[in-house]
Amino acid sequence: MIHLRNGLPDGKYPSYSRGEKVALFIPCYIDQFFPQIAEATAAILKKLGMPVIFPEGQTCCGQPAFNSGYWEEAARVVRHFCDVFRPYQYIVCPSGSCTAMCRVFFEQVDPDERIVSVGRRVFELSEFLVNVVGVADLGAKFPHKVTMHSGCHGRRELGILDQPLTLLQNVKDLLYCELPNIEECCGFGGTFSVKMPGTSIAMGETKAANILRSGADVVTSVDISCLMHVGGILKRIPEMRHIRPMHLAEILVQR
Repeated sequence: MIHLRNGLPDGKYPSYSRGEKVALFIPCYIDQFFPQIAEATAAILKKLGMPVIFPEGQTCCGQPAFNSGYWEEAARVVRHFCDVFRPYQYIVCPSGSCTAMCRVFFEQVDPDERIVSVGRRVFELSEFLVNVVGVADLGAKFPHKVTMHSGCHGRRELGILDQPLTLLQNVKDLLYCELPNIEECCGFGGTFSVKMPGTSIAMGETKAANILRSGADVVTSVDISCLMHVGGILKRIPEMRHIRPMHLAEILVQR
């Protein structure tokens, strides 16, 4: 019997060998609204000497349909994803939630081993760098006070928390400010924010208040969807407007 932990058999990460191709999976909202995050992710991988491939046939991982209960529709998207990414051993994604969809929930959509095996080859950027490649210092410099929001999917399904913190701690001149109640959800939750806007906003306001309490002038995360939600709230509250949301990848390319 295979025991899964963090979406991997026995929780064991593979070891990247120099020269192996890395396929870049860019989630929908990054592609449409935050392309600079995709560019930063590619720049980080290329800086490490990796051959980076962007499969142009890629679309969505199927998470919105899956989370909304449209499993048949999600299955079609998932199968297309796997057809596109099947040739690649390492698939890197700058999103904890989309990575969790691939590695953990593809199996629930379609237990076919051809589907599951592709999903398990998807890695969130920070865990790929720290756990697969073994890199903790990218030579970045960012003289700001930074706090970090830990997204639910990445933390709970994949165990992503120490990896981004390790990378941040190695950024020169960065002062890390601990976020109060870091384990609390920001309230975005994808389609949850549309179906339950009142609850979503209330949770986001609590998260924004804790970000302010941290004393940071930048809030980062491995999930831009969470930052998009919280960032909208920060902009609407005068005493919080100075706080800038930035994806982890954007910080790691600063010099």
